[in-house]
Amino acid sequence: MRASPESPRMLQNDFLDFFSRTPWWVVPLIWIPVVSGLFRHGVMERGADLLPAIAVALSGTFVWTLSEYGLHRTFFHWKANTMWGPRLHFLVHGVHHEWPQDRYRLVMPPLVGVLIAVPFASVFWFTLGPVWFFPFFAGFLAGYICYDCIHYATHHLKWTNPVFQAVKKHHLLHHHSPKHKYRKYGVSSPLWDLVFGTM
Repeated sequence: MRASPESPRMLQNDFLDFFSRTPWWVVPLIWIPVVSGLFRHGVMERGADLLPAIAVALSGTFVWTLSEYGLHRTFFHWKANTMWGPRLHFLVHGVHHEWPQDRYRLVMPPLVGVLIAVPFASVFWFTLGPVWFFPFFAGFLAGYICYDCIHYATHHLKWTNPVFQAVKKHHLLHHHSPKHKYRKYGVSSPLWDLVFGTM
């Protein structure tokens, strides 16, 4: 994928600029096998009972929704008061606000996804231990897959489903309404915007 009017150049280096673009389908292609492998390992190799493992995985998905909100509200919109702060913000998330219809910069590049996942995985491992970590993290990453696919859909799909339309409106107001620039941080769900008063 090369620079184009639809997907402008972000980095000077051709190699790095190429890898700044990710088609939406790469996310499920890479992460669904990881999710399946984690869940299977927890049940088949670590001995987690199936029904509790499903419940733990669903709780991981729920925790993802809070993490999604927290990352978007803090890290993605954080601007350090330094010379490099605006550039870092642009690379992390500002590029998406600059070019919200760039279909190749709507989902997280896999390497960046791994870098973000590792600290979460470390906390979950030490919190949950070597059995329940696996189904929990599988559910957490499943939530991430849903988030990235929903994010792409809100910008590029035209479904008439009323639930999807509500999710889409919620996110696009964050982009296009000056009043909501620092509100409506939930992408896959408005739940935490309701809880924390950022609707």
